[in-house]
Amino acid sequence: MRIIKRKDYYYLQHSYRKGKRIITKEKYLGKTIPKDMEEIKEMMLKEEKRELHEKLEKIKISFQEEWKKIPDSVKEKELEEIAIAFTYNTNAIEGSTITLEEVREIVEDKLSPNKPIRDVKEAEYHAKVFLEMIKKKEKISNKLLLKWHKQIFGETKQDIAGKYRDYLVRVGNHRAPDWQEVIRLMNQLIKFINKSKINSAELAAISHYRFEKIHPFGDGNGRIGRLLMNQILWHKQCPMLIIEYKKRKSYYKALNRDEQGFVNYFMRRYLSVHKSRL
Repeated sequence: MRIIKRKDYYYLQHSYRKGKRIITKEKYLGKTIPKDMEEIKEMMLKEEKRELHEKLEKIKISFQEEWKKIPDSVKEKELEEIAIAFTYNTNAIEGSTITLEEVREIVEDKLSPNKPIRDVKEAEYHAKVFLEMIKKKEKISNKLLLKWHKQIFGETKQDIAGKYRDYLVRVGNHRAPDWQEVIRLMNQLIKFINKSKINSAELAAISHYRFEKIHPFGDGNGRIGRLLMNQILWHKQCPMLIIEYKKRKSYYKALNRDEQGFVNYFMRRYLSVHKSRL
């Protein structure tokens, strides 16, 4: 409400963060509060969502046009570069000591740096799984997720590789669902992924968030969850999103929010990373 010349004027405001700035949109309501206030709020949010979806669609179309122009031999090299960057960042977030250049040596030159064998093997197999995931479109299923986990951790975490947990786990302050609920919740998530008609980027964000909250594996959930996120984006013909190691704190913070809070974070990152396509 604003008071101008002793008269009340009502406005509806909605604020959101864009980078380091707070953006505020407002709508003039009149000299009295309307009775259909909830409808006005809903319309305002729908308009913002429409604008967001228009941006996401523009990014998708621009990416598809760019990708079509690239020769096949160059595409192979580009995908390898993405595999290197993604593998470095996703493993570093989980505590790997392997540097970006060392991941490059592992992937391109098949050289093993003088680092813990666990870190080397997980980098090597993660890159392989990523490239296989990109080149072969497979329907999301429990079998596929278990296969990824087995391939990445089969040599380093033999006791849990390729298996959903059958015990309780806690992640920070979050207690994951009871292990007896894991299969039901994963089936529910997979059905949602395969049948949902929502925007592809939104689907990737929600799927990643729900997967991490289920926390189906004893270890390696972050890496499988980020693979899942990018599998959805890529096979929906959208550019992928690499969560950078140096920005992991904001990522962890977002995962501790509710689902919509994480989706909002994801959309900000996605639009920021792909702003050149807008």
